[in-house]
Amino acid sequence: MSSPPSAPSLAKSPLIEVSEVSHEYHNGAGAIPVLKGVSLTVGYNEMAAVMGPSGCGKSTLLSILGLLLVPSRGSYRALGRDLLTLNRSQQAEFRRKCIGFVFQSCNLIENTTVYENLEFPLIYAGVRRSERAPRIRETLSRVNLLHRLHHPSNLLSGGEQQRVAVARALVNRPQIILADEPTGQLDREHSQLVMDHFQQLVEEENIAVVLVTHDPQVAARCHRVYFLEDGLLTSERTLNPLPPHSSLRCNP
Repeated sequence: MSSPPSAPSLAKSPLIEVSEVSHEYHNGAGAIPVLKGVSLTVGYNEMAAVMGPSGCGKSTLLSILGLLLVPSRGSYRALGRDLLTLNRSQQAEFRRKCIGFVFQSCNLIENTTVYENLEFPLIYAGVRRSERAPRIRETLSRVNLLHRLHHPSNLLSGGEQQRVAVARALVNRPQIILADEPTGQLDREHSQLVMDHFQQLVEEENIAVVLVTHDPQVAARCHRVYFLEDGLLTSERTLNPLPPHSSLRCNP
């Protein structure tokens, strides 16, 4: 990845900029509003948390940021591009090259190994075969799972599956990482390990991380926290993130 841009350019252009985004679902009784004019920004080299009660619209917002869902109204710019004006194939290309996802349910591919789960997005992105193995090994090392390289994914523990899901989001080296409760199935030690890696990435690379969480300790590792309630952005808090747990040593 390229080195982070200078401070003036960061101030002028956030990596992610969402303005007055609304979304509603339709059923037989009419429209049900989920998001109601949400606006937020996330800068280069920033990690942001979205918190709020269940059903407030957090996952819907994350799906819009990932170009998996089209908002009913509003605008969404990222990396200097107006993403909602792109056609479906252009959005798919942007998603493939620039966005990494960590889903709450892991969504690992059945009947495959850990290696194959990480290789699939590399194949999809057109990464050469000779580059895949070194990148997969390096990424699994980040989440303390190199020893599971060729292990069947369905035989992993829930926490190991979640760490594979995190590694799969990182392997393509995206500039935007979107995570839905990325530490939800992890113990405190491995939660800190995953957050250490996210924090290291945003400090060293030209990226942004947006994560949905219910965990105040996870939110405390972020630069800013957005609070959603009933589809409305009720408040925003800017933080000085807690430092990485550099002395952390996890057993596999």
